[in-house]
Amino acid sequence: MFSGIIETLGEVVDLEKEQSNLHITVKSDFTNELKIDQSIAHNGVCLTVVNIKNENYTVTAIDETLMKTNLGKLNVGDKVNLERCLRVGDRLDGHIVQGHVDQTAVCVDVKEANGSWMYTFEYDASKNNINVEKGSICINGVSLTVVNSLKNRFSACIIPYTYEHTNFKNIKSGTVVNLEFDILGKYISKLMNK
Repeated sequence: MFSGIIETLGEVVDLEKEQSNLHITVKSDFTNELKIDQSIAHNGVCLTVVNIKNENYTVTAIDETLMKTNLGKLNVGDKVNLERCLRVGDRLDGHIVQGHVDQTAVCVDVKEANGSWMYTFEYDASKNNINVEKGSICINGVSLTVVNSLKNRFSACIIPYTYEHTNFKNIKSGTVVNLEFDILGKYISKLMNK
């Protein structure tokens, strides 16, 4: 489980395709604290550390993950938002995030707003995921608040700290991002539809 509070940006240093899997090697400033079999969220996708070498570690994304997320679009040199899983007793500063991306969305607009930024995203509403005005959503692993909620579109505002310390500074119109909708909202929606 994660909170959507990004610890650091990692840099993709190698991508290796093996059958339908993609091995992603990342350079991070916390690699020396990692161990094999540890879970880390990469742009909001929970992946398991399978190898560690110096300041780099490797995770593997399977075909299912590549189809449902933006990880298959990564290039060497790209920055990814990283968060290690929560420890029992940690503060939950963001919201409950599983690291299980529901679907992707496309950024359709970015507006600077006197020192902050408003990003607007559009997604396929046929997958029955819902966003709620002032509710929580996880975008590329970042816990944010929904504004301007519509059936297939919403916006989120970014403060300067988030802009500087996540890969939001690289998101522009046309960029594909990962979405994990609020787990409580998903359970309530499923119960209401029974």
